[in-house]
Amino acid sequence: MSKCPFSGTAINPTTLTSSNGAPVANDNQSRTAGPRGPVTFDNHYLFEKLAHFNRERIPERVVHARGSAAYGTFTLTKSLSDYTIADFLQQEGQQTNVFLRFSTVGGGQDSSDYARDPRGFSVKFYTEQGNWDMVGNNTPVFFLRDGIKFPDFIHSQKKNPRTNLPDPQAVYEFWANNPQSLHQSTILMSDRGIPLSYRHVNGYSSHTLSLWNKAGERYWVKWHFKTNQGIKTLTNEEAARMPAYGAQQDLVESIDNGDFPSWTVNVQIMTEEEARNYRINPFDLTKVWPHSDFPLIDVGQLELNRNVENYFAETEQAAFAPSNLVPGIGVSPDRMLQARLIGYQDAHRYRIGANYNQIPVNAPRCPVHNYQRDGAFAGVNPALAGSGANFYPNNRARVGEPAEAPEVQEPPMPLEQDAWLDIYDNRDEDNYSQAGDLYRIMSEDQKQQLVQNIADGLSQATQDVQEAMFVQYDLADKDYGARVRKAVASR
Repeated sequence: MSKCPFSGTAINPTTLTSSNGAPVANDNQSRTAGPRGPVTFDNHYLFEKLAHFNRERIPERVVHARGSAAYGTFTLTKSLSDYTIADFLQQEGQQTNVFLRFSTVGGGQDSSDYARDPRGFSVKFYTEQGNWDMVGNNTPVFFLRDGIKFPDFIHSQKKNPRTNLPDPQAVYEFWANNPQSLHQSTILMSDRGIPLSYRHVNGYSSHTLSLWNKAGERYWVKWHFKTNQGIKTLTNEEAARMPAYGAQQDLVESIDNGDFPSWTVNVQIMTEEEARNYRINPFDLTKVWPHSDFPLIDVGQLELNRNVENYFAETEQAAFAPSNLVPGIGVSPDRMLQARLIGYQDAHRYRIGANYNQIPVNAPRCPVHNYQRDGAFAGVNPALAGSGANFYPNNRARVGEPAEAPEVQEPPMPLEQDAWLDIYDNRDEDNYSQAGDLYRIMSEDQKQQLVQNIADGLSQATQDVQEAMFVQYDLADKDYGARVRKAVASR
């Protein structure tokens, strides 16, 4: 038995209470005026339950709404101290706790785990100098190279605004008008478009990020997480027979059974000088860096070994943002990444409040000291709810007063020489060669699956959209275009 700190009354530790901690005498009936009379206005506990129930759902994510997640560890197997001051990348054998959320992209929470869709692959590293969020996908590229087109793209992939049904016309109409999507759409329509489970996908930063060391030298980097379970996928027909929640179930059960999924972590590293002269724009999200030019470097192992205890509190309220960086890891001139730096934080503030980083799953495991105050849920972290100064600089030099750390200042990043501020059209920056390269390394079976998956949707589009897409496939590879034409014509 424990005592209420105010009254001294003994309370069973499992006693049902209202949200203010008061014991509840009856949770089965409301107070009424007689056995058949109306509910009275003093039913404050009834009102509390109903009011909370009305607010139990927060707005679902506009994208990546359907997700599954788990906790685990990242173990560094190769020091990156020559490239970065990031504290968790210094010594072989270092372990860092992580939280990894998988997701589909386009569908809502009521959609299937087996949609033909990219899979989100976002990792929160709880480092001793703050949280680093590696917010990626299971593909090394994306449909766009400029964030200004992202709302348009997502609108085209969602359900038709009138019928609320899938809309192949809109999907291909967007792609027809944005050839920069060809590389990613080729991956999406290939045999890798529907993963068997979250354990059987790779993860990628996709974006080019940066590392910088104590000498002030910057390196460009791409992160790769290669599944140790192997890539396994489904055809459309196989996916149709799977339960909508199958990937969630697989992840939970595998971890509960001690079959911990893991990934080998690799990086590609490019110097600033190499980037200046490289034949491919290294900051173009629609393109990969060929491994022949920048080989994968094995740097660690990531393992998932603990399921969440409460899906809503952890998986649903998890908030990943590319702007969650730590000393030694930075961004790049990637236009899509630059847009995400503001877009993700803004989405979280709208969805779960200004203090979303104080929610336990998002909270850093290291001390947090800043001058941000108030807003919804302010004070969950006691260090941010004190009575001291709420501005900086100040003259209150007491011990522990938050102050700057100049030693972790990122080195300056030079702009292009004589750069002029303007709108530069990059829509035609070689949208076809890497899609063609991908097509040519596919097996015959993979090519057939790719073409049939494209024809399933493209055959439902208007003729002008079909013709525009045929041209794109031709420019990637003549055989690619010829096969798609033939498959669409046979529909």
